[in-house]
Amino acid sequence: MSKTRKVVVINEAGRISTEEQETPAPKSGQLLVEVHASMVSPGTELGGVKRRRENPGSQARQRPFGYTNAGVVVGMEGDCDEFEIGDRVAGMGGGYALHATSACIPHNLCAKIPDDVAYKEAASVHLAATALHAVQRGRIRIGENVVVAGLGIVGQFACQIAKTAGAYVMGLDRLPLRIGIAGNAGIHRAVNVSETDPIPIAQEFTDGYGMDCGIIAFGGDATSAFQQIRATLKTAPDTHKMGRIVIVGGASITHGFAAGLGNVDVISAARTGPGYHDEAYEHGADYPPVFVPWPTQRNLALSLRLMSEGKVQVQPLITDVVPIDQASEACEKLIQTPNEALGVVFSMQ
Repeated sequence: MSKTRKVVVINEAGRISTEEQETPAPKSGQLLVEVHASMVSPGTELGGVKRRRENPGSQARQRPFGYTNAGVVVGMEGDCDEFEIGDRVAGMGGGYALHATSACIPHNLCAKIPDDVAYKEAASVHLAATALHAVQRGRIRIGENVVVAGLGIVGQFACQIAKTAGAYVMGLDRLPLRIGIAGNAGIHRAVNVSETDPIPIAQEFTDGYGMDCGIIAFGGDATSAFQQIRATLKTAPDTHKMGRIVIVGGASITHGFAAGLGNVDVISAARTGPGYHDEAYEHGADYPPVFVPWPTQRNLALSLRLMSEGKVQVQPLITDVVPIDQASEACEKLIQTPNEALGVVFSMQ
């Protein structure tokens, strides 16, 4: 293993570059992964860059970023018995699964990659597991009608996973690129809300029945999307709305409750499921399966299995694969022209 690694960093002025740093040693409970690919999360990682550039901080203070990647185990420390040197793994976690040529990742934030899943696809595992957890939180069942607002990467995965669960899925976004990608990935209906009112389309899509569940998969002010989703939900004979709305993006919503909302369950879906940000769990502790059947590592493994089985398609989401040395230019594309890129993968090899 090289004594140095390439790593993508961002400074307090919002400028992105690729630097060379010393390769860290894994701590107890961590795997040292030689990374082959990492995927950018446009919203979480780059959503605040324009604001930061308007009020720039120090250009000297910078930090590595990234939280989902894939590669080969080349070292480990402590009890990581389920893994061996040479295993292909997908890893996740802010501060761990960096955009870097090597990374130290807690072993419970890693899962083995099936043989038929490419590194560039497996590198999306954190985003896929986030969507999986949202669908699980929404209690989505076969035959239900589901609307997903926001067709970024997490929203795209949420559409596919809800479809795999047996639901009929309609997606909403404002960017033509994302509408096209959703169609290529097999979503039942994708609507550009900047051109078309989705409410009557939802009525037609559900044969007048109404949506059972909505998912909001983007950050920022989501009040308008929340109101649209509420309007598409089932309506009881007493005029009250019924159904479930899952918030998986970092959204802010202003809306009345009780009679102002109806009998609607509003559900928050935090990250990839139980375990993430519990340092003891991340590094090897476990939760009793009878109480926590779907902790983060199991969600990672299932996400990769769904990719292997073709039930989750990553390839249609990938618009750019670039060497890590070109990370800055690729990130600028996501920031400045979001209708020209979605899934950006950094290749390390």
